[in-house]
Amino acid sequence: MTLNKEVQNETLEQGLEGFRETAAVKTISFEKFHDRSHFWGRLTIWAVILLSLALPLYLSYGLGFHPGWSAILSGFLAYAAVVGVLWFVEPISYYPILGISGTYLAFLTGNIGNMCLPAASIAQSAVGVEPGTKKGELTATLAMAAASIVNIVMLLFIVLGGSYVVTLLPQSVVDSLVFVLPAIFGGLIAQLAMQKPLWGVIGIALALAVNLGPVPTSLKAFCCIFGLVIICLLLEKLKKTKEIA
Repeated sequence: MTLNKEVQNETLEQGLEGFRETAAVKTISFEKFHDRSHFWGRLTIWAVILLSLALPLYLSYGLGFHPGWSAILSGFLAYAAVVGVLWFVEPISYYPILGISGTYLAFLTGNIGNMCLPAASIAQSAVGVEPGTKKGELTATLAMAAASIVNIVMLLFIVLGGSYVVTLLPQSVVDSLVFVLPAIFGGLIAQLAMQKPLWGVIGIALALAVNLGPVPTSLKAFCCIFGLVIICLLLEKLKKTKEIA
């Protein structure tokens, strides 16, 4: 009986040792993880860009429905005048929360402001990790991956039967759907403002001043984001100066 127990313990120890060796082999460094993120991120984003251009190119040159370069250029300039600044602001402002892998995933799946960023921020808060850290990046990436899967599954049902379901809803409910996105941002602001109440007050005040003031639409997001960052950095610097003094 004792011999059988010793054999079982030895077998169990060998199994655990094999598991440890397998786990060690599968473990990679964070730098290697970033290298793979760059490789797959660039590959998938370029693939999406090429696929996005394939249809208009086919319609233009394959079927002969090219609208003319003047119409394309005027439409591009009109669109860029409104959101062009976000092409530079969003990657910079979202990176501290999303990290390298999260940034690739967010810009690949889209819906950054109303899905990816809230999912990442809430997951980091639930786990108890800080944005900008290794754990924070991994948490954000996993949260956005899960949110993207749920989004795709829900979209399948919505695309197949969503229009019919909307027709069954009362008009008051349909009209209230426009408040979904502001509610998401409101909850996100409240969550972050609980950690730094003063920053939350400054952010809301700055947003009101920018939106009510004579600021061009294309620069509103830029002024809100970078203005708040600069003000908060100055306040933190002033606070540290007073503590030292």
